[in-house]
Amino acid sequence: MITQQQVDFYRESGYLVVESLIDAALLSRLRGVVVDVLAGARGLTTHSDVFDLEPTHRPEAPRVRRIKKPHALNPVFGDVLRTPAMLDVLTKLLGPDVRMHGSKLNLKSAGFGSPVEWHQDWAFYPHTNDDILAIGVMLDDVTMENGPMLVLPGTHRGPTYDHHADGRFCGAMDLVAAGLDGSKAVACTGPAGSVSFHHVRLVHGSAENTSTRERQLLLYECAAADAWPLVNFTNLEEFDSRMICGRPTIEPRVVPVPVRMPLPPALHQGSIYENQTAIANRFFKVTAAAT
Repeated sequence: MITQQQVDFYRESGYLVVESLIDAALLSRLRGVVVDVLAGARGLTTHSDVFDLEPTHRPEAPRVRRIKKPHALNPVFGDVLRTPAMLDVLTKLLGPDVRMHGSKLNLKSAGFGSPVEWHQDWAFYPHTNDDILAIGVMLDDVTMENGPMLVLPGTHRGPTYDHHADGRFCGAMDLVAAGLDGSKAVACTGPAGSVSFHHVRLVHGSAENTSTRERQLLLYECAAADAWPLVNFTNLEEFDSRMICGRPTIEPRVVPVPVRMPLPPALHQGSIYENQTAIANRFFKVTAAAT
């Protein structure tokens, strides 16, 4: 259970880390399934519907940076969202009616795990209101050394920043051009089983993993049921099938929040990693081991 003080901290800062939210048994199940899923990357020569590959991937020596839509691959990934502890946090931050927007598993492997440039999730999927957050389930111990998610507290109450390069969406922002100071970033760290929650408009990113330890982060995006997407809505039945708790609605709640559409679409499609290859001024360095 989280306290009102923690809820207030989330409202003010735009993020929250809750330690030991996932118990050891569920964490073990998740890790085992991830090992089984990753076995399918061997032999691949390019990205697939399941895997987003590191630039240094080879068919005989797989390097995966993302598993796409894990909730569609194994029921255990859905179980995570429906534990009493997780539902307690979600309903306190989003209200009684909550829908999953999507899921992914970012794998920052030891020594080469790719960075993610600064961005706001809101830039990718604007909605009619911003009662939306991302959940980060730490499958490994996350420290300053293995590429933790970095957040800029309070930026969720500011503008929607430009995530375009040469006139096209690129899924990344130039921190200097935005007038933001990366030295003020806070790392979301914790022992395995800890979970971070960050607001959809919060500016965040992460550096390359140059340590000798893995950093697997299972991510979900969840929204209040009355937040309706402004892009890529196609099927009401599928939309409502992603309800986590409470009831769906056909009455979107519309609030005056700043929106920039992710259009024209990114030149490089496939994932945020591919989108961000178009940005000229990268903030996070990539070492020789990752190229």
